[in-house]
Order: sequence, then structure tokens, then C-alpha cells
Amino acid sequence: MSDLPRLTAEQTAERLGVKLETLYAYVARGLLTRERSAAGSSFDPLEVEAFASARRRRAAPEPARSEGRPLMVVETDFALIDDGELYYRGRPAAELAREPFEVVAHWALTGRWDASVRFAPGPGLDAARRVADALPPGAGDRDRQLVAVTALAAADPLRTSLDPEAVAGAAERLIAGMVAVLPVKSAPEGPTLAAELWSRLSPLPASPAALRTLDAALVLLLDHDLAVSTLAARAAASARATPYAVVVAGLGALDSPLHGNASRAAHRMLARVAAGEEPARVVADAVVDGRGPVPGFGQPLYPAGDPRARILLGMLAAVPGAEPVAAAVDALAALLRDRTGVAPNVDLALAALSLAAGMPDDAGEVIFATARTPGWILHALSEYRQPPLRLRPLGRYTRRDVTDRGNPPPDFRD
Repeated sequence: MSDLPRLTAEQTAERLGVKLETLYAYVARGLLTRERSAAGSSFDPLEVEAFASARRRRAAPEPARSEGRPLMVVETDFALIDDGELYYRGRPAAELAREPFEVVAHWALTGRWDASVRFAPGPGLDAARRVADALPPGAGDRDRQLVAVTALAAADPLRTSLDPEAVAGAAERLIAGMVAVLPVKSAPEGPTLAAELWSRLSPLPASPAALRTLDAALVLLLDHDLAVSTLAARAAASARATPYAVVVAGLGALDSPLHGNASRAAHRMLARVAAGEEPARVVADAVVDGRGPVPGFGQPLYPAGDPRARILLGMLAAVPGAEPVAAAVDALAALLRDRTGVAPNVDLALAALSLAAGMPDDAGEVIFATARTPGWILHALSEYRQPPLRLRPLGRYTRRDVTDRGNPPPDFRD
């Protein structure tokens, strides 16, 4: 207790910036001490000041937080976008795209380069297939992948282990399982994961050029800085979610017309042009609602053009039977270049590949999800090395008038 003049209840409430009701709630909870007399309640000014200082410290935002865009900066050690090119650990992604996807993914997850590595699903595959087969008839291949992740997790007794070797092994089994759970449409033309994925998406036999293109697509989509799905995956990893749960978080954010399934609209647009429709009319129909860019065009991280699209579209030219699709790409690219200056992005390249291969219009999202899964787990491994829950941003409450179906606003009280 101090010898300073005591504060009245009204003075104390004003000093703390609260209502009298709140002040007395602090007293009831033992946070402040008051004395009662004939003149009313009074408070020790030094105790009040200490309490006010503690409240300010709790309410103050952390200095590391930033406002506006970017919301935060997260250090990454795999993908780098620099001067219009994509690099993985300092190596050009364009060069790595010549390698099998499994080899690059294994290197990403473990740091070890093994040209003979092949991914195989774990013992939970039969259960994952049964779960996927139980989906409604309207379910797509990406839906099968999503439920398969949960089934494969349930079958893994070490799914909660965050040991790097255990996580990498689980990731490789999970990727193979996400492919093996899809229905077979044709015979695989080789032992690689790309060959297996082709046989699950396309009814056509795969030529060597086609498989090289699909392998390149998988490699080029493995990681891409902090895309929204990667941020979701890292946030889950920050809370120490299992690798399987991290992938579920990534898949949830990927299921978006502005992200993972952006190639679907591009596929439909390309199909119309390849069938002989006027490109200008097709583009006009694609943007008739006035929202968003033309599907498959423009990438803000690559103002001069998406290098992933250049690589894949260049490879597609060598795929047998892809000529009509390549011509449609050229027609659309010329039209958009003249009218807007934008160039094709990787979504258009995925759409072109899937259309030329006779795949359904959602195949691009399946390719994307399969490719990005090791990237999400790679980011999870990085996040597991950081303090937990560090990706918990601060919310700033902004009071505004609200109504609920015509009812008056609720009575907000302290």
C-alpha cells in the first residue's frame, strides 16, 4: 500500500479506460484491491498503475508483426523466384525438370540424390481405396485423393512422429498412395510415378515425350514460394500437425479457382478453341462476369511470363497428337498478347497437357496436388524446426454495426 491519495472508483475506471462494471469485475476476480468506506470505494494508485502497465504490455502487438502486405515474411530454404526464373536450392528448376519427379522429390525431402528411387504406397492402400470407392458418383479424382490421405494416415502407426526421416518416408508413401487410389484408365508405360499417374488420368497410351512432359510438370509444381496452400500447410505445421494433416490443410486451400483448380477453366476454354470456335468469343465468354483474369494467363510473380509454362508448352510440341491443342494455345496467346500483354501461365500449360492427353478437365488439379504434396511436407519439416505456433497472427478487432436478418445489433458490453 502507498501513502499517495487514493483514487475513487470513477477515477480508477477512467485511468484504465473501462466502465465501472468492468472495474468491479476486476475486483471480483482478485486483479485489483479496493477499500470501502462511507465515502465509497477507493483504490491504491500505484497498484492501479501497475495493473494498467501490465494491460498495455499484453495488448501491445509484437514488434515482429507487420501490417498491410506482405502480412508476414517467412524464411524458406528451397524455392527461390529471382529475375523471372525458379530455382530449387540454387539449382534451376528448368534443369531439374529433366529428371524423374520421384528423384527430385526425394532430394527435396531428404537432401539426398538417388537416381534409382521409386515411391511405393504403404499398407493402408486397400483401406484408402475402399474409402475412395464409397464416395458419391459425382466425386472427382481430387476428392478421392483427399479422403485417401486420411485413410492412409489412420493406417500409419507412426503418423504422429515428426522425426525428419519418418516424415520423409511417410511423404513418399503418401504420394504413391494418392496416385494408386485413382481408378485405372490405361496400362502404365513404365515404373515411374509419372507413368502410374498417366495411366490413372488418361485413357491414351503414354509416349516417352508425354511422360517426360508430365514428369516435368510435377517437378515444376513441387514448390513455389509461399502460395496460399503452402501457407496453410505451414500454419498447420506450426501447431505441430502431423504430415498427413499438413497435406489435408494444403489440399483444402488448393481447392480454389484462383489456385489449384485454375487449370479447369483454362482446359474448357482451350477445348472450345481446339474444336474450332473463335478465340475472341471464347475469351469473351470466359470473362463475361468481369471477375478475375483470363483463365491460364498472367502470373504476378513473373511479369515477363511464367517460365514453367514456357518449358511445358515447349515440351508439349513434341507429344504426338498434341498439334490441335498447341495451335489453340498459340491462337489464345497471340490474342491476349495483342490485347492485354499477358502471357500463358502454368495453369494453361496443365490444361494443354491434360486436353492433349484426353484427361478430364480436373486432371490439372490432381497433377498439381500430387506435385505439391512433397512441397507442403518440405515446408512442414522446416516449420517443425521453428518455435511452435509462431504463425499465429494478431487479429485487430474493428467494431462495426451489424444486423442479423433485420434484428437490431447485439448489445455489446464489457
